[in-house]
Amino acid sequence: MSKKILTVDDSASIRQMVAFTLKSAGYEVAEAVDGNAGLSKAQGAHFDLVLTDQNMPGMDGLTLIRSLRKQNEYLATPILMLTTESSDQMKALGRAAGASGWLVKPFDPQRLLDVVKRLVG
Repeated sequence: MSKKILTVDDSASIRQMVAFTLKSAGYEVAEAVDGNAGLSKAQGAHFDLVLTDQNMPGMDGLTLIRSLRKQNEYLATPILMLTTESSDQMKALGRAAGASGWLVKPFDPQRLLDVVKRLVG
């Protein structure tokens, strides 16, 4: 049974690259265009991992993480930030919100797969 991953990013090209990389490795992938859409999709199904960008219209990644962490089914679910933000301050805010890890764009597909495998097996 493949692991289900939700990728949330307002960039269609990033979502497509992430989805292609993960699907090629055997993961099942759902996509959302922003934090609000991601939260809606997450509430309708359980995902084994959530990947989110930080800077998106409507609801940013940190707000999405905080919202997911308030739900019992996402208390222990790995949530990975995949963003252009790379400052130590932003990473600290991510950890405080409940992020399980942080990757900076542009991302290396093999590094993404290594981190995802470490987080979901």
